[in-house]
This record gives sequence, C-alpha cells and structure tokens, in this order.
Amino acid sequence: MTGHIVPKKVYYLIFLTLMVMTAITTAVAFVDLGRFNIVVAMAIAIFKASLVVLFFMHVHYSTKLTKMIVAAGVFWLAIMLLMTMSDLLTRGWMGVPGR
Repeated sequence: MTGHIVPKKVYYLIFLTLMVMTAITTAVAFVDLGRFNIVVAMAIAIFKASLVVLFFMHVHYSTKLTKMIVAAGVFWLAIMLLMTMSDLLTRGWMGVPGR
C-alpha cells in the first residue's frame, strides 16, 4: 500500500484558514445577529471541523470505506442532535419547566 504525500503548503494553508476562521468566530461573537448568532457560529464550527477531518485526519485521501464510516458518524450525530432538540423544544408544550 502506497501512502499519499501532501505538500507542506497544503497544511500551512489549512492552518492559516483555521486561524482566520477563529478570528472571524471571535469577531462575530461581538455582533448581535439576534437568532442567527448560533447559526453563524455553528456554520463556522462545521466548516473548521470539516477541514480538520478531511486534511489533518487524512479522510480526503482515504478509501471509500473510511469516508462512509465518517459519513455514518456524522449522520448518527445529526440523529442525536435532532432527538435532543425535539425533546428540548417540546417541553413547553407539556407544561414541563425547563426554558
């Protein structure tokens, strides 16, 4: 099995992108976007996590099986978040205090 060789330039570019996105995250935290604060913060976090998984964890260069396992993990996380949010959002309907 032959390995892939990634130029250092790619890692430096990804690192620079992550640092810029961190600065943008910090800047956006001081801006009042109302209900969209969490949307913007999550979008930036998902983008940064995707870069880390794809390049630093080498999923971008991996086999289809590895990509499928990562996709299954993300899908499972989405299911768990959906179930948690549906529970949280329906508590007020049932008269249960919590919000």
